[in-house]
Amino acid sequence: MVASSAARSVGNLPHELTSFVGRRREVTEARRCLASSRLVTLTGIGGVGKTRLALRVAHESQRAFADGVWLVEFGGLSAPDLVENAVAAALGIREIMPGQHDSVVDHIGDRSLMLVLDNCEHLVAAVAELAGRLLRSCRNLHILATSREPLGVTGETVLRVPPLGVPDPDHPRRRGLIHSEAVTLFEERAGAVVPGFDLNDTNRAAVTRICQRLDGLPLPIELAAARLRAMSPDQIVQRLADMFMLLSAGGREVPTRQQTLRLCIDWSHDLCTPREQAAWSRLAVFSGRFELDAAEAICAETLASHELLDVVTSLVDKSILIRDEEAGGVGYRMLETLRDYGREKLELTGDGPRLRRRHRDWYEAFVVPVEQELLGPGQAEWLARLHSERPNLRAAMEFCLADPMEAESGLRIATAMWPYALSRGQLEEGRYWLERALAHQGGEATAVRARALCAYILLSSNEGRTDAAGASLDEARAVAAAVGDPVIDAQFAHAEGYFALFSGDVSGALDRFAACLDVFRASDPLRLVSALLGIGLAAGILGDVARAVRYQEEALAIAEAHDDSVYRAYCLLVLGLALVRTDRDRARTLLDQVVRLERDIGDLLGTTVAVEALAWVAEADGEPQRAAVLLGSAQSMWNAVGSGTVNVLAMRAFHDDCVERTTRALGVAAYAAAFRRGLESSTEDSVAYALREATVDVAAPADDLTRRERQVADLVADGLTNRAIAERLVISPRTVEGHVEHALTKLGFRSRSQLAAWVAEQKQRKRSDH
Repeated sequence: MVASSAARSVGNLPHELTSFVGRRREVTEARRCLASSRLVTLTGIGGVGKTRLALRVAHESQRAFADGVWLVEFGGLSAPDLVENAVAAALGIREIMPGQHDSVVDHIGDRSLMLVLDNCEHLVAAVAELAGRLLRSCRNLHILATSREPLGVTGETVLRVPPLGVPDPDHPRRRGLIHSEAVTLFEERAGAVVPGFDLNDTNRAAVTRICQRLDGLPLPIELAAARLRAMSPDQIVQRLADMFMLLSAGGREVPTRQQTLRLCIDWSHDLCTPREQAAWSRLAVFSGRFELDAAEAICAETLASHELLDVVTSLVDKSILIRDEEAGGVGYRMLETLRDYGREKLELTGDGPRLRRRHRDWYEAFVVPVEQELLGPGQAEWLARLHSERPNLRAAMEFCLADPMEAESGLRIATAMWPYALSRGQLEEGRYWLERALAHQGGEATAVRARALCAYILLSSNEGRTDAAGASLDEARAVAAAVGDPVIDAQFAHAEGYFALFSGDVSGALDRFAACLDVFRASDPLRLVSALLGIGLAAGILGDVARAVRYQEEALAIAEAHDDSVYRAYCLLVLGLALVRTDRDRARTLLDQVVRLERDIGDLLGTTVAVEALAWVAEADGEPQRAAVLLGSAQSMWNAVGSGTVNVLAMRAFHDDCVERTTRALGVAAYAAAFRRGLESSTEDSVAYALREATVDVAAPADDLTRRERQVADLVADGLTNRAIAERLVISPRTVEGHVEHALTKLGFRSRSQLAAWVAEQKQRKRSDH
């Protein structure tokens, strides 16, 4: 472990914004079930408190999972195809591995961790399939899910979340009932609305009756407590009594507690002013978080900006909206139950389709100019905003994909997201939307389609899907020719240059990048810097250091003129890579600088490449153990980025040479031990080690292969092929291949011969010990 590591909780659980009331029995029962079952699903109607209970159980269970507890929120996701991607993103896997769907499985492996899968009901089939696959493959994984229905996975334990305990309204003072969970929740939420509120002889009976009338459902109780700003507890009781009288007369054929929830929301809606009601239904078009500027665009017909702020503030006070501060910006969101209700009201007005189109129009106008804003001092803020707006951008894309007439808008939105997808490692999702939008548009040769194809080639090439990128080259070339726009021709040359670079055609990449420079110098500083980076990388690979330095100095000047940090770091990185073989001291200084910059920026891809290159420098400096640790750290980061290994084909030879020389210097067992230490370190600890701010203990050889992986490794050492091993162990050759790959990755090896040598050394050590 890294010597400077401090004890800390691992995972991404949010801090609780309000107090957690009651549920002691449910928390205990859920934790007991998790001790005996690896999949526990909390079920119940909307508003019963499944999410809050799951988060409390997760917080209290953190010590049991050395590798963390990780929350995956599905509430803002509508595409089943992105379920696995959402889990990967929550775990910090920046991309699902190209060409396969085992990246989450490989990342979790034998780690001891828990996933909290929240709001699964609308994606239940996709979530169930993924949960089953993960549990079968990852022996130390536990899953805690929330859903209005069970997932239906073998081995699942289902816990129904009941309403909170409610006192008998006829005996409010009876021992043990005065401080029921429901009453306590009402009292605490009431105190937040009316400071100084407390339960006393005057209001106790009314509060008790409110909680009983609302069946102990947390969401209706919180909504009722919010009414104390304008009503007394007795007035609330009377209002509820009137509503239930209407309910019993209506004879609705739905369960009582669902009637309770519906009536409570009806009641909250009725107590809103007409302007608040209209805003509620209109704001329900948003998915997930939204900010005030977006709300103004949706509500502009009925409310001026200053009026909307007053209405939004009132809806926050009434617990319809939740204030959500994130990265220095204030936004708002609705609970799913309240959003569904608002959308239902919106459809009744007949304005649903029109406002969904307005929602799409606003997000199209928001995202299309972003590409021009991503080179400059506001870059971090833009990237953070794009990240938080992903549910709304997905909703805008789904709107476009539902109507052939909206295809061009869908292409524009998907294309505009390519720089975000690259910088945040969301390559698969970016490519997913581009694929769907391109298919939906139907093939018409437009400028919008040409730009979308270029973005698709860029993302696919970076992801390692060069076959998919190559299949689109001919169409992109033909569409660009049909459009006849020099800017689009340059964009195609830029995309084709990166395809060539990632495919191993380094000289071809240089030619394509050079072809687009003049156009970009006049029109597109972001792509100009990107093309200059490509030239620098290609020239460095070919050994033309002078050319690499010249073009990186130009790119660096542009980045500094725009006060940009991200691309400045990339320029320094490419310079460092170019100098690794000819000026190690300068290369080391540049790479250290890159790691420090990227630590502040939060760009994992740049950090990964820099740590990888520092391993090469360490090996050349005669520090093989340090090199091995850094190679392990880089491998962990490559897995998180999604490439699995060095993503530029021509640079893999540098990696392989470093592994070979380091293994020869240390011996396979010592190399595996050092590599494993780096592989198991967090990104934070790996960065600290790369900057020599921390040390690692690699005294003990690492052997963390599973029993089956060890069996397979022994048979590889005996010279058996995968098919022969499969026959010996009565498993499929594909399963054997997977075990071999996992063993190689864990030990930091690239070949079966290294694995065989490691097995031989392990056996020799055991004989020597005895």
